[in-house]
Amino acid sequence: MAVVRLRSPLRELAGGQAELAVEGATLGEVIRCLERSYPRLSGWVLDEQGEVRPHVNLFVNGERSPLDTTLSARDEIHVLAAISGGAVQTAVRSARTRGADEDQAELLVGTRKGLFVLRGPRGGAGGQMEQVARRFSGQVVEFASRDPRTGTYFASVTHGQYGPRLYVTEDPLGEWEQANGPAFPEGAGATIERIWVVQPGEGPDEVWAGVAPAALFRSDDGGRSWSLNDGLWNEPSRPSWQPGAGGMCLHSICPWPDDPDRLAIGISAAGVWLTDDGGKSWRRGNRGILAKYLPEEAREGAVDLCVHNLYRMPHEPETLYLQFHGGVYRSDDAGESWADIGTDRGLPSDFGFPLVADPHDPNRAFVIPLRGDFDRVTPDGKVRVFETRDRGESWNALTDGLPQNNAYLTVLRQAFGHDGGDPLGLYFGAESGEVFGSADGGATWNVVAEHLAPVTSVRCG
Repeated sequence: MAVVRLRSPLRELAGGQAELAVEGATLGEVIRCLERSYPRLSGWVLDEQGEVRPHVNLFVNGERSPLDTTLSARDEIHVLAAISGGAVQTAVRSARTRGADEDQAELLVGTRKGLFVLRGPRGGAGGQMEQVARRFSGQVVEFASRDPRTGTYFASVTHGQYGPRLYVTEDPLGEWEQANGPAFPEGAGATIERIWVVQPGEGPDEVWAGVAPAALFRSDDGGRSWSLNDGLWNEPSRPSWQPGAGGMCLHSICPWPDDPDRLAIGISAAGVWLTDDGGKSWRRGNRGILAKYLPEEAREGAVDLCVHNLYRMPHEPETLYLQFHGGVYRSDDAGESWADIGTDRGLPSDFGFPLVADPHDPNRAFVIPLRGDFDRVTPDGKVRVFETRDRGESWNALTDGLPQNNAYLTVLRQAFGHDGGDPLGLYFGAESGEVFGSADGGATWNVVAEHLAPVTSVRCG
């Protein structure tokens, strides 16, 4: 038997054992035997295709070795994380406290250095919120949210060396359980790079997840286990899809209220996709979107469309809002076609990532513009949330309480969310580690938290 030596966090997944005797004629057989003996290790060292993860190193008797290395009795194997892993993004997730006090809120703030749970006054009114817990320390929390139907919390966590995985819990201050997936099935020829979004569906216990490389997964048990949507994965045009700067990511999932068969998704940079049969078949929904980043002669009929964010209005599902890579759009026909609402309407820039729409008012939406892909910071050194109350015919800057001098913040794709209240509570976070909140629909803002690690996603449950 070979002797396998494990360090944290793998040691904890193997029942706290740092040294294990494992059978196997080759290094690959030993690692697979180890995974069978300790199922919690599955997916940490080897990816879905059975290959060693890019930032994991295997050593036999002190030498870096491939999986087909032949072993002798008492060979010593070390499983080590690389000194440097991949650079990945984070999440902020925000949710109203489900307690009796409607003036209190709970925020799930994901960062490049773990998940922070904050509680305090809604919108940060009266002072900053209290940090009550930190989870997944040292790891990137891409996304964290709460399913309002069941009370289940989700956290998408990416370890710099051991890759991405999804966790669930009923109490964000308690223990988190690793879900079974999302993961590509054997033979798919792909490995999950990042879990971008988790979205409650319309069917009982139905939950959707969007990942890179641009795949959609479905769970029918509240997020505990997952299956790949084959219709989208096998879409004939997939070989021609092009990734955006953040990779080939499926980041937006928009269910149709009370109809689990209808879904709209956003992919960077493959545009908007629609299904009416629960994902068995898909069609593009890109008519009217103009890719200004392409040469003018190449824009007509272009399909490499870099959608940054997509939101459906729950009480008027035919209406969707879209933040594009240079453009803000609205659809009035469920995503089949789009109207430009970002040009000459009062925005300092039509480039950006964050997007929120008022779930109670289909005429009202919010964006946080950035200068452009050449300089992804707030224009003119002013942090401004722009609001429309007339479906994008005009935009108004909301600035009260936000820094307006020499404030070059970057607000990322998922870094803006609402709490569904009336008046609407809004929260957004920046890569500078600040989180801002409003309890009055953006009329006034407060600093909810500061000096955190970079923030990428804000959602309220």
